Amino acid sequence: MPGTRVRRRTAHRERRRAARRHALLAVASAVVAIGASAGLIDAGHQDGRDTARPGPTPPPVLQPLPAVPTPTAPAPSASSARPAPAAPSPSRTTARPSAAPTPPPARPTAPAPAPRNRLFRHPHSQVLDWVRANPDDPRRPVIESRIATQPAAVWFAAHNPGEIAGQVRAVTRGAAAAGRTPVLVPYAIPDRDCGGASQGGAPDLAAYDAWIREFARGLGAGAAIVILEPDAIALSDCLTAPERAARFASLARAGRTLRTAGPRARVYFDGGHSGWHTPAKQAAALRAAGAATNGDGIFTNVANFHRTADETAYARRVLAALGGPARLGAVIDTSRNGNGAPAAGEWCDPAGRALGRTPTTRTGEARIDAYLWVKLPGESDGCSAAPGSFTPEYAYSLATG
Repeated sequence: MPGTRVRRRTAHRERRRAARRHALLAVASAVVAIGASAGLIDAGHQDGRDTARPGPTPPPVLQPLPAVPTPTAPAPSASSARPAPAAPSPSRTTARPSAAPTPPPARPTAPAPAPRNRLFRHPHSQVLDWVRANPDDPRRPVIESRIATQPAAVWFAAHNPGEIAGQVRAVTRGAAAAGRTPVLVPYAIPDRDCGGASQGGAPDLAAYDAWIREFARGLGAGAAIVILEPDAIALSDCLTAPERAARFASLARAGRTLRTAGPRARVYFDGGHSGWHTPAKQAAALRAAGAATNGDGIFTNVANFHRTADETAYARRVLAALGGPARLGAVIDTSRNGNGAPAAGEWCDPAGRALGRTPTTRTGEARIDAYLWVKLPGESDGCSAAPGSFTPEYAYSLATG
């Protein structure tokens, strides 16, 4: 029957059209699903990146192991001549003591034990970035084996309230998970470096006090070594007497805050180096800054080149002049002191230097708690490259010097 056949053919065509529509919808849905999945993976990758790494322009966080050059002002030169007071930067903010905060609870009388587990090597650093990006460079094996594999300090040089606690916590948790001890460098004191190559810091001491309290919240319960403000004491002659007193009071508060928040954190104050102030002068400044009561000892030779034996002897003389307590020790930066100090007046990426003793907390020396790499080998003082930036030429010369 013609009518019946027509109706059947029409129905058949409709079923075929419907089937095609369903197929197209299925394909479209699959494309959307794939796109959404890819977007979620990418978003997860973005959210999970380690954004707390410090880059060459101070912030430290977890990008290249803080690429902040430790003070490169001529004052802390490698020469034995005493530095002349640096002229204050015209943009300096006058140091002001902060309003007295509520004092933190007293730390337990027992000091934090000297760190005896292995030191932490942060998984992201400028040298590691270079090694990964240059697998065929003939210098890579030497730089990788002699520098990139060694534990080094993590610098926090940005005044970044609201962020610093999380950045410190990311490092301390990573170190605790690895069963290692991180070396942390808070570097945000106002008038930092007296207007030199590493100038910057918090706008005033009240802001700095608040920043340190946030920093301390990131320490956690694990072992840590804190190198409190390189050059903040030894390079304080550029300040007026009231400014210096205010800075020292702030450093004393910082030491107390850090040690209270981190029961296993050991806090070391700036001891300069053996070619700078006399032990008596440095000890007097350390005492005024509360190092004897609010710290665990001193650090010396940060970003400098003096031989380990000279620094060991100097640190002991400073500790003796400081007058106790007997628990106080010293840590020494050995990152670039393998060939000793350069000629007098040379302090900025001087030629002929070499790596020093590898980092360890087992020195075998009385009152010397650790040899550390605080200044990061291969990161410029500001002469061979921009301050804090990594250069393979400089790293290779240190590794082979």
